[in-house]
Amino acid sequence: MATILNIETSTQVCSVALTSGGEVLDHHENYDGFTHATMLSAYVRDALEYVRTRELKLDAVAVSIGPGSYTGLRIGLSEAKGVAFGMQVPLIGVNTLKLLAVSTMFNHFLDYDDLLYAPMIDARRMEVYTAAYTPALDAVLEPQAMILDEHSFAAQLGSHKVVFVGNGSDKAREVINHPNAVFIEGVKPVALDMMALSEKAFRESQFIDVAYSTPLYLKEFQATKPKSKVLPNQ
Repeated sequence: MATILNIETSTQVCSVALTSGGEVLDHHENYDGFTHATMLSAYVRDALEYVRTRELKLDAVAVSIGPGSYTGLRIGLSEAKGVAFGMQVPLIGVNTLKLLAVSTMFNHFLDYDDLLYAPMIDARRMEVYTAAYTPALDAVLEPQAMILDEHSFAAQLGSHKVVFVGNGSDKAREVINHPNAVFIEGVKPVALDMMALSEKAFRESQFIDVAYSTPLYLKEFQATKPKSKVLPNQ
């Protein structure tokens, strides 16, 4: 029965959950925007204090590795690496899109045949990070950056009910008009829902390198160029 510290910072939600054997021992969440830099370390410290005061043994650290916010992913992975290295425990990387699919399965009963989950994380303009998974989490569309239009997911919608979730699914609702498209609002990636994925990874010894692992960005970071200021005449 593994005790795992789960960290999720891929979107605006900052969350930490300490889990063991299918049970949540301690958890912290903040939905007030990008507070990761100020809140995450305190949440982790509280969870580790729970481990210490109850004389538990931490077996692994799991972190959502993306895709998602560049800054959020870097903060989360850096914190996770520090704890894993300091406590000499393995590091687990959880795909954020799979996490969104699992969150939907856990929290919404959907009585459809031939169901697919299409988690979406907002990128720029009409672009999202997305994939498509069966209920067994087999990828029928690999994680990718996609610019949405009326033809997006046409192949999948032709033969399946496709459930669109995540903070990028509002964009999909604007352009995808199909009777097999199902939209569920309010599904967010949180550390509580990482438990099934992180425990499975631990059982199967699916670990990532503490020193050299990087977030799953799916595309290169593009910094915006600041606008030049026009100085008034002296």
